[in-house]
Amino acid sequence: MPNTIKELSEEMKHHLLKAREITALAEKEDDRGFTDEENTQLREHMAKATAAKAQIEKLKGNEELKATLAQLGDDIALNAKTDEDGQRQTASGFHLPDKAKSVGEQFTESPEYKALLAQAPNGVFAKNQRVQSGMVGYKSLVTGASDTSGGALVQPDYRGLQVGLDVFQRPLRMRDVVTPGTTTSDTVEYVRVTSVTNNAAPVAEATTAAAPTAPGGAGALVNAAGGGYKPESGLALAKIQAPVRTIAHWMPATKRSLSDAAQIRTLIDSFLLYGLEEELEDQMIQGDNTGENFEGLGNVSGVQAQAWDTDLLTTLRKARTKVRTVGRSIANAYLFNPADLETLDLLQDNEGRYYFGGPTASGSANPLWGVGVVETEAVPAGTGYVGDFRKAVLWDREQATVQVTDSHLDFFVRNLVAILAEMRAAFGIMQPSAFVEIDLTA
Repeated sequence: MPNTIKELSEEMKHHLLKAREITALAEKEDDRGFTDEENTQLREHMAKATAAKAQIEKLKGNEELKATLAQLGDDIALNAKTDEDGQRQTASGFHLPDKAKSVGEQFTESPEYKALLAQAPNGVFAKNQRVQSGMVGYKSLVTGASDTSGGALVQPDYRGLQVGLDVFQRPLRMRDVVTPGTTTSDTVEYVRVTSVTNNAAPVAEATTAAAPTAPGGAGALVNAAGGGYKPESGLALAKIQAPVRTIAHWMPATKRSLSDAAQIRTLIDSFLLYGLEEELEDQMIQGDNTGENFEGLGNVSGVQAQAWDTDLLTTLRKARTKVRTVGRSIANAYLFNPADLETLDLLQDNEGRYYFGGPTASGSANPLWGVGVVETEAVPAGTGYVGDFRKAVLWDREQATVQVTDSHLDFFVRNLVAILAEMRAAFGIMQPSAFVEIDLTA
């Protein structure tokens, strides 16, 4: 049975020619009418030709739909397939990162990195050989750890990096609780709710058309005898601009390490990209909005404050109440420094029993007053936060790019390269009153 447009076209042509032969024969014989047999054959050929044409139109419609999906679906890999080199790509040829691979693996398997290695005889860069990669971008970030010296990569018995750097990392959790967003601009302009006034109240029907004789506030008008005036409520809003900031750093490595794909993956995954995320988390909490710093939660005007009250648990519970009653929001996370979370975990009742399960508890992130706990070093010791972090938004502008070059200082003559990683993002607090800064010191 024909399945392609070409096959269906041949079938349609065949039946139309057969139908034409029947009509031509009748015309040749003094333009006679069709016999019963010819009439049956003619109807069958025309029906099959019509069916083939309908199937062709259907297939053409599918092809047009696929083309449209290819155009619309590139960014979400809707039509992703694997090319002859084993790389995932969309129908329009855009190569996609392999979701099962880390960013470091994606870099070392990228055309830019392979082009670098192609310049190295036997896979090792020669002394004084120029090195310059193209910029490689990614749509996801991973976490890892830190290192202290690029010189540690030069070893007489060259074996590459034998241990992971993740032992130096701290858990990063802020992305888990804030609202993620994206932007294609260098500045994000948003509306911040600074206060809400709700004067809604029952109002009697007007009994006179006369306006009240004495001016006054909303309450005075409402209570004016017979006036039937409705109270006025309102929102206080502020237009805020959050500039997109660049977070970047680089590290030195030897040209020999550049030839070691496993080592380069480790440096990118476990050091450079983790460093970007660590600084991003610090900025979301402590950024002071000066220079190139974000406006972090700790420096946003309008965030509520909770002073120490009686004991630690009482203070934390009262802070959550402020989120609910003043901020009119539902708290979804507490933020604590590890030292303060330790103090909380070690709290005991009068009989020496731990409130939070003690050393046999499943972890230090047990819910507190029904709200999840996030442990982060971005929060200074002695201070905590609670709030509705869905009202804090992180806009990603350019999540991560990696570039390699030896055009830095005297790196060219020293057989060194600089590996640069950078990202761009903006951060904003939509409703400051939905957050409370807590004083944890007695």
